[in-house]
Amino acid sequence: MRIAQGLDGRWSLRLHSGLRLRLLDLVAVAGLSVLALAVAGVALSIGTTELRPIGALRALLDGPGAGDAAFAIWDVRLPRVLMGLMVGGCVALAGAMLQSMSRNPLADPGLLGLSQGALVAVMAASVFAPSLPQEALPLVALAGGLAVGLLLVVLVGNGGGGAGGSGMAILLMGIAVETMLSSVTTILVLYSPPELSLALGDWMAGSLFRSSWRNLAAVAPWAALSLPVVLLLGRRLRSYDLGDHMAMALGEPVRRSRLLILLAAVLLTSAAVTAVGPLVFLGVMAPHLAHCVSPAGGRARLVLSALVGGILVVGADTLTRTLVGEIALPTGLSVVIIGVPIFIVTLRLHAVRRMRMA
Repeated sequence: MRIAQGLDGRWSLRLHSGLRLRLLDLVAVAGLSVLALAVAGVALSIGTTELRPIGALRALLDGPGAGDAAFAIWDVRLPRVLMGLMVGGCVALAGAMLQSMSRNPLADPGLLGLSQGALVAVMAASVFAPSLPQEALPLVALAGGLAVGLLLVVLVGNGGGGAGGSGMAILLMGIAVETMLSSVTTILVLYSPPELSLALGDWMAGSLFRSSWRNLAAVAPWAALSLPVVLLLGRRLRSYDLGDHMAMALGEPVRRSRLLILLAAVLLTSAAVTAVGPLVFLGVMAPHLAHCVSPAGGRARLVLSALVGGILVVGADTLTRTLVGEIALPTGLSVVIIGVPIFIVTLRLHAVRRMRMA
């Protein structure tokens, strides 16, 4: 292990295995990890039962069943915080992978229809099979997302630039499929019984209100299954950033790796949709904000995007709970209302800094 300066002039940590870690990326990961812990600490302290950070820490260490404070922490707030970190990381991770694959900065699970596929499947199960157990919903969402992913592969086929289907072709097909599935969700909401329609509408806005240890245990394994794939695909995504033809020239099996990327994105998206519903625009915001923190690529970009996604979801949920009080504002709406202004300001400051450096 040694520290060396790369050809780009930036310092990196080189391991004996040949892996190179940029020091800037390591500092960014450490900083975002500390910020995530701080946001989680604030989220645990805020609620109907007011607790100071020291009180929240004491209740956390006391364990469940040690009083009202411990109940608030262990049974209500901690599952909500962990669920927010998990689903935010899943959606951001899927968005980062799809953006590299399609070479389009606007690609995310919602735009390609993966979120809508999982959403329609879960909604249809809720309408036509209301007695289906909660543990089966992740499988239903996974089936819907996989169906959309398979449909995209079949529709694109071998066209689009001769690289097993170009990223732009997949993006355009995804937009078409997403538009069609959005109509299906609207029909299900409009023609469902009033109580079910109201519940579906709330869930479609994205909500952490149903977070519990049971729901967390049902969804977490599906998100964890994608992590090994992400670690294997992280390096390959650097080749996709150069384009399909260049990736093939570098020896990348584009057709096979694109299927793996779509599969990983489906797993991550299905887990998130099952847990809280769709989180609109998060898959676009988080990777770009991570790039502003550190212009990383490959695995580092995926890790940074996941951290930013989790911070955005938990931070937005905590801030809206603090500002609006008793009003139950859905998490998906709070992420958009709070995250988009941060996104705009950050991109503007980043653009101004680049203009000054030019």
